[in-house]
Amino acid sequence: MNFSSKNPFLNNKSFSPTSRTEQVHEATVIGYDQDMTLSGTINKTILLFLLLTASAMVIWWLTFNGMNPIVPAIGGAVIGLILVVISAFKPQYSGYLAPGYALFEGLFIGGISAIFEVRYPGIVIQAVGATFVTFAVCLGLYKYQIVKVTEQFKSVVVAATLAIATYYLISWLFSMFSGYQPVHYGNSMWSIGISVFVIVIAALNLFLDFDRIEQGVQQRMPKYMEWFGAMGLMITLVWLYVEFLRLLSKLSSKD
Repeated sequence: MNFSSKNPFLNNKSFSPTSRTEQVHEATVIGYDQDMTLSGTINKTILLFLLLTASAMVIWWLTFNGMNPIVPAIGGAVIGLILVVISAFKPQYSGYLAPGYALFEGLFIGGISAIFEVRYPGIVIQAVGATFVTFAVCLGLYKYQIVKVTEQFKSVVVAATLAIATYYLISWLFSMFSGYQPVHYGNSMWSIGISVFVIVIAALNLFLDFDRIEQGVQQRMPKYMEWFGAMGLMITLVWLYVEFLRLLSKLSSKD
């Protein structure tokens, strides 16, 4: 069984050799400059990161000048999710949807970062640093093939990711309709342990994302898949950053 990244973008059927074959038959001439490249994906990932950062900084500045960040944070998260769903079904529009996602997700990141920073001063820079270090380490381990993305590796990461998603969904539903408080909401050792586990799984998803992008390049996927791949990688990084915020807040609240 072929397991791929649970990232809704990098798991899309557009990253298959079949889709590329179909497009070859539909075109008269396909130049190599129309193929997905690693450098193109990297450049687009950097651009999306800059857009997200700029958007987040605007909300950050407005928050510390008296604005309530809850509304833009929620609005950015909702619109960002909508763009994610659309792009998952229509990857050919990723060139427009990916920048939009970065801008709206920046509202979410900026809002929640400001909220956490007010309560736990210094936590944002720690979370940003931890996210970058984790990304760099995972990229290095993948590049030098210290960690190889085998089918067994994929199956374990996918299963763990599905388990986390199911647990979060069930916990949210119970907390909405009852007085139940999920164990990961507090700062107990169990809660901290869950956060550490989720961070590990999020980091392992980076390996799957790297692998799918590399496969897309090798299979000479269409040029727009650079935006698609970059957007998918950003989703994983945002997830990782948010989980670091949660973990660090739990550790800070125990002091």
